[in-house]
Amino acid sequence: MNPLQENIQTAVTRMGEFLAKNGKATSWQLKVTFRLSASVLYLALGVLYQQGKISLEADGINYHVTWTEDVQTPQPEVASAQSPN
Repeated sequence: MNPLQENIQTAVTRMGEFLAKNGKATSWQLKVTFRLSASVLYLALGVLYQQGKISLEADGINYHVTWTEDVQTPQPEVASAQSPN
């Protein structure tokens, strides 16, 4: 693993732990708290978003990041296809 990949993985782990504990933060708070470059911040947020662990809401130049991994979203029921008789 190259240094950039290691930095991203470390950021994903640390941000995930922080958000699981606190529930939400802004992208700016995460950047400052963990002293991340913009590139590493947004790549790490992308990983967490792709994994379904966070939701993102744009607010000007920042994002509101909310931990969603433990939230159960109701799944729509799939109607069974019945053929007319």
